[in-house]
Amino acid sequence: MISLLTGGAGFIGSHVSRELTKLGHQLIILDDLSGGFEENLPTNIIFVKGSITDQKLVAELFEKYQFDYVYHLAAYAAEGLSHFIRKFNYENNLIGSINLINESIKHKVKCFVFTSSIAVYGKGQLPMREDLNPQPEDPYGIAKFAVEQDLKCAHEMFGLNYVIFRPHNVYGEYQNLGDKYRNVVGIFMNQLMQNKPLTIFGDGSQSRAFSYVGDIAPIIANSVNVPRATNQVFNIGADLQFTVNDLAKEVCKAMGKEGHIRYVEARNEVVHAYSSHEKAMDVFGKTKVTPLAEGLQKMAQWALQTGSKKSTVFSNIEVTEKLPAVWLE
Repeated sequence: MISLLTGGAGFIGSHVSRELTKLGHQLIILDDLSGGFEENLPTNIIFVKGSITDQKLVAELFEKYQFDYVYHLAAYAAEGLSHFIRKFNYENNLIGSINLINESIKHKVKCFVFTSSIAVYGKGQLPMREDLNPQPEDPYGIAKFAVEQDLKCAHEMFGLNYVIFRPHNVYGEYQNLGDKYRNVVGIFMNQLMQNKPLTIFGDGSQSRAFSYVGDIAPIIANSVNVPRATNQVFNIGADLQFTVNDLAKEVCKAMGKEGHIRYVEARNEVVHAYSSHEKAMDVFGKTKVTPLAEGLQKMAQWALQTGSKKSTVFSNIEVTEKLPAVWLE
């Protein structure tokens, strides 16, 4: 099995890459290292530094390796920031995906595995179920849903098989601690290591079901071996919800540090988001669900060994109106 994994040096991708190598895939990883790191890569893989937006490079890779499977995890997954980087968002998260889909059709890839997001659902549809009508609230969710729709069209027109996953609020080892725009657990841990207050938008009552990466990576990797998963969409992740205030307390416990909260102006975001996983359980069986405290402890051990990271600033903000002030710091 020869497989392409995009975003394999990133957070979720680095975990999926390890699962794929366990399953015997010969793995070619394509990543531009904009959010990932070479040290995240496993051994015994072929690494190509480059972007999915580079149509020529993508075509060359498909021609050279004749991939059996494509696992597409590369994305700039800053949901809140996507309002202010619309062009960048669509070029990377939509057009880059189309480059991969085109080549997958041409080279008769057996299955295209895509990580979407529960951002496609928008607000007010709880619990979020796969049979609901997606109504994304931000450009990130719009781009993800557009790729889902294109995969469906590609299957109906050309027979390209796919599996779509909608993970949510994933945390764990190899998360980019220096990204201040996404991944709240990583942001909190990085702030604690720098003796800074934990930044919370609004009053912290917004709730999410935080999902440990070690629980979802094996499902994504093995999905091509599950016939009932073909041409289906699945929510994957944890069921138990926590407020951001509760999360802050749990992160402090895991890190063994006393933290202080800094509340800043609320941003435009879905207040409550959690999804149903009945469909995934039916198809993939009952899988491990790591309790939040346990998952945070694992991530904290890694984070403390890794050390704090200087927060990077996104250098190409396209719209500054209503941009949260904290992102300008």
